Amino acid sequence: MSNRQIDVQIMGQSYILGCPEGGEERLMGAVRKVDEAMCKIRDAGKIKARDRIAVLAALNLAFEQADAPPAADGNIASPQAAADVPADAQARLVQLLSRLDRVIEQDGQLL
Repeated sequence: MSNRQIDVQIMGQSYILGCPEGGEERLMGAVRKVDEAMCKIRDAGKIKARDRIAVLAALNLAFEQADAPPAADGNIASPQAAADVPADAQARLVQLLSRLDRVIEQDGQLL
């Protein structure tokens, strides 16, 4: 199976991604989810750095996926995974990211 390259936009930035033949629809669905998650965090105005927005979006999506029932076709992604993360979970994720930032800063490293 051959790969092709697809140019996508996530939070206004272009990325060229490899995509297996026939996987374009799934890849674009994933791109839409990541873009929506990142834009939602950016638009909330609490976090400005793109890398931190990406980490928080990844945590949110992983949290959603962990709570989602498996799809009937056996794929990991399911329509239920698109539901919003509850506010208390969002607050816990922000606290976790803050704690991670403090630990990294203590080691003298940057995110």
